[in-house]
Amino acid sequence: MIVGIDLGTTHSLIGCYDEAGPRLFANALGELLTPSVISVDEAGQVIVGQPALDRMVSHPQVSVASFKRWMGSPRETRLGVHNFRPEELSALILRSLIADAEAALGEKVREAVISVPAYFSDAQRKATRAAGELAGIRVERLINEPTAAALAYGLREKPDGARFLIFDLGGGTFDVSVLEMFDGVVEVHASAGDNFLGGEDFLDLLEQACRADLELDDSQLDASQRGQLRRRLEVAKRSLGSHGHAGIELSLGERQLSWQIDEERFTRLADPLIQRMRAPLERAMRDARLKPEQLDEIVLVGGASRMPLVARTVSRMFGRLPLRHVNPDQAIALGACVAAGLKSRNQHLDEVILTDVCPYSLGTEVARRDEHGRAITGFFEPIIERNSTVPVSREQTFWPISDRQKQLQLDVYQGESPLVERNIKLGELTVDIDPALSTQQNAVTVRFTYDINGVLQVEALVHASARRYELLLEQNPGLLDAQQIRARLAVLDEIKIHPRSKQENLAMLARAERLYEEHLLAREQLQDWILRFRAALESQDEAIIREHRREFSRALDALESV
Repeated sequence: MIVGIDLGTTHSLIGCYDEAGPRLFANALGELLTPSVISVDEAGQVIVGQPALDRMVSHPQVSVASFKRWMGSPRETRLGVHNFRPEELSALILRSLIADAEAALGEKVREAVISVPAYFSDAQRKATRAAGELAGIRVERLINEPTAAALAYGLREKPDGARFLIFDLGGGTFDVSVLEMFDGVVEVHASAGDNFLGGEDFLDLLEQACRADLELDDSQLDASQRGQLRRRLEVAKRSLGSHGHAGIELSLGERQLSWQIDEERFTRLADPLIQRMRAPLERAMRDARLKPEQLDEIVLVGGASRMPLVARTVSRMFGRLPLRHVNPDQAIALGACVAAGLKSRNQHLDEVILTDVCPYSLGTEVARRDEHGRAITGFFEPIIERNSTVPVSREQTFWPISDRQKQLQLDVYQGESPLVERNIKLGELTVDIDPALSTQQNAVTVRFTYDINGVLQVEALVHASARRYELLLEQNPGLLDAQQIRARLAVLDEIKIHPRSKQENLAMLARAERLYEEHLLAREQLQDWILRFRAALESQDEAIIREHRREFSRALDALESV
């Protein structure tokens, strides 16, 4: 069985494709959404999902979220006695999801299709594959999130020539893709985005405004209090969308604080983020060479797309209402399930070919001569332009700067800046040339070939000698190689993770501890409830534990509703 996974910044989901269509699996708490949060308890055991999210308030120093934004970097996070790379944190989320899938299917899961932001770089995609390996699965394919959303909406069933714009604003990333359906092919014409723009950034705006209004600086808030504040502001952000206004109440020691905001002020605060959204939208349309009226549909996905100001922005730009009838939190996961069904050649699915594009331009450094004939280095020469359909192969011919030059240095870069210093260097290739020949006789043809797995092959042919040079870029600086993955896998296998069967009890205690942090007047009552529930757990009688858990849950629901 091949499963489909949406490995999100704020939430993750898993499912499969069967005779009834795409199906998502619930976690141990009965929820489809598993928060992408990791925590470590006092005994050093790893906690994943909702209990970890609650511990972001009660135990912020040993909890972490939004680590998807760090994928492709060597950054490490210390939780208790453990140091985790972003790939390892993502692998822990994947392991939890896989356990949920195996519990639902009754069989082992070994293969998966995982969705990634369309604008993820080569390094970020390889880090996602590494996370899959660390979780013990083979990643059959990475599917771009907007393409997955198109599959969820059944856009593959639309008439040939239909064009769609997929607008995907998640918790931490923003993607926009323009797709066309033609003769069983879902072709991506253009992708653009911002890997550091999402719902978390809108939440940051609310926090900054609230702290400014209440005159709260960092010295007045510890990590736990800031966690309480952000949680209440997240609830307020959702309330803004449905009611047009929202407020929070916050206890800081003996101080009782209150703060209000309305949709109008929120829209003004968010204007810089809205402007950042417009740039990728305009770039994607420009790269696809389309006008708004040439689009057949506009689809909104991603949890943050629920904000009314987002829908208003898109409607104004394109002069029509976007589609939003599929749950925006689930659309990408459902599409990943369809992609998994296509990969396994499910008999209930018509054959569909999915194309991807190269999200960034790939090229080399060149020198240009100024008006005085001086050679100025540091310029970027694209060989494969962004949004080229992959697999793709392109070539260009270059010459040395001066006579009697012995070598030609080919530095390979990824990016969109005209200057290489602002792009990302991927590697280098040194080519020997004959110093006895003139610059014009020392022509070197360079070919870049980029495949669907993100592997870049660089070939250089020296015309005078017919000698060939090759560079294969499968790895990026800072990423784990095969040997490091094996070593990290051994370490992860030794780390104890709370078993799935205990997740409901763990979540109940984590929720109670979070409420203890938030509700000063109910602390004695909460301690009593926690004590009684721990006593029930000590009994090891599942019937007693189940009954106490129901009572505990009702009590906590009542407390949170006040």
